[in-house]
Amino acid sequence: MVIRIAAVGDVHLDEDVVGRFRPALEELPGSVDALLLAGDLTRHGTEAEARCVAREFGGLGVPVIAVLGNHDHQCDQVPEVIGALQEVGIVVLEGDGVVLDCPGGRLGIAGVKGFGGGFAGRCASDFGEPEMKAFVRTTTESADRLGEALRSLECDVLVALSHYSPVPDTLAGEPLEIYPFLGCYQLGQAIDSAPTALALHGHAHHGTERGTTPGGVRVRNVAHPVIKQAYSVFHLGDHLDQGEVSGVGAGGIQQPWS
Repeated sequence: MVIRIAAVGDVHLDEDVVGRFRPALEELPGSVDALLLAGDLTRHGTEAEARCVAREFGGLGVPVIAVLGNHDHQCDQVPEVIGALQEVGIVVLEGDGVVLDCPGGRLGIAGVKGFGGGFAGRCASDFGEPEMKAFVRTTTESADRLGEALRSLECDVLVALSHYSPVPDTLAGEPLEIYPFLGCYQLGQAIDSAPTALALHGHAHHGTERGTTPGGVRVRNVAHPVIKQAYSVFHLGDHLDQGEVSGVGAGGIQQPWS
């Protein structure tokens, strides 16, 4: 049996974008078991923008699971943003998880926004000024929560969802100087601490779609500017080698933009 998930991130919705994704999204029922949103759902993190997200991604007939991104925190309205999404049934994860009963088995999704910090050999350390230590501790605490959530889920197929990247592979195409602000190795360690089949993230608009954690977990950057479609679809199942990702495809949107 196969579990099918659709995913996209960095849609940056506001009033002028509403409706562009919807025709493709309405094709999801019967085609996938869930839709995952990898953060930066809004432009500036306002409640009004979140209600645009709710109009676009609510009431689709499939479960919608999301994490927030850095843009969704910009206006310090996170409770209002989450509330607007929850009103239409969108599940927002932050250091926790959910298990969905799908025809192909139980799908476990653990999610966290994540944070920056960089990757092995070129990363920030918990040393020096209080500001630097606070930065790195935010990274570590976020990754620890993801790992705990992943290890706590009892399911057949396990997926990690974040906004920031867990590996440098999917950042290829971005300036090297900003890698520490696009992801961190601690997220990769958290993903490798559990039998994760697939890790999804966004944030890196000029990055690369495919990567792998040090432990061999497949990572996919589903930021809309990278996949250039309304969503990508992934087929996951026990019969596939170590959670092999297959059957990638998607519907189009009415008006692409970069």
